[in-house]
Amino acid sequence: MRTFGGFRSGDKFFYGEVRGDEVHVLAKPYWIDVEPTGEVRKLAEVVVGLPVAPSKLIAVGLNYADHIAEMKRTPLGTPLIWFKAPTSLLPHNGTIEIAFPDHQTDYETELGIVIGQAAKSVPVEKANDFIFGYTVGLDISDRDLQKSEKQFGRCKSFDTYTPIGPFVYADVDVRDLSLELRQNGEVRQKARTSQMIYPPAEIVSFASQSLTLSPGDVILTGTPSGVGPIRADDQLEARIDDWPPLRNRVTAR
Repeated sequence: MRTFGGFRSGDKFFYGEVRGDEVHVLAKPYWIDVEPTGEVRKLAEVVVGLPVAPSKLIAVGLNYADHIAEMKRTPLGTPLIWFKAPTSLLPHNGTIEIAFPDHQTDYETELGIVIGQAAKSVPVEKANDFIFGYTVGLDISDRDLQKSEKQFGRCKSFDTYTPIGPFVYADVDVRDLSLELRQNGEVRQKARTSQMIYPPAEIVSFASQSLTLSPGDVILTGTPSGVGPIRADDQLEARIDDWPPLRNRVTAR
């Protein structure tokens, strides 16, 4: 497994490959080309930033049967996709700001796909070739707006509503990994990626039939059951397998 991310040192932002306790600086974003500059930084001495800069941020809903049941929905027979604003992205250790504290605002932890090359009308059997790697994501959702507006774009696109990271992992098998969300140390969501109705290859193929996926684009693959509200001062920790956890704080805007 190879590990990539975005990092900040002083006023400089760069992409790099993590090797042990070192970050090997790259000349370009890794999803374009893995080209080391020869410069090496200590991981402990840099700030972990957003690991990717997508032109499109796509979310998938109703991809776990138990979540469909808890939301009192019915399966559609195809993946349900919509767009989230890329400006909603938030890095590891960033603070989620609840836009409307009087609304029910829920966490949803998910496996994220990072696209590695342009994909259009890709067959399922070739879809994995267009995936660069995977990451951990949270889809923060204003349920009051979701119910009243009957669509998902605005209620899930407020600034800070898509924490992602800390890193992106390439050359990893995600067919049966554990997925977990802890809120203030208590386990709220616990599932396995093998429980997905539509695995990553099917999602990439389906989305590419309608639009061109570009290198660096991110697709969140849906959440299992156990979603619940967040509140100011919460500490959230999202984990997939033994990857470093994605940690975020919560405040009221």
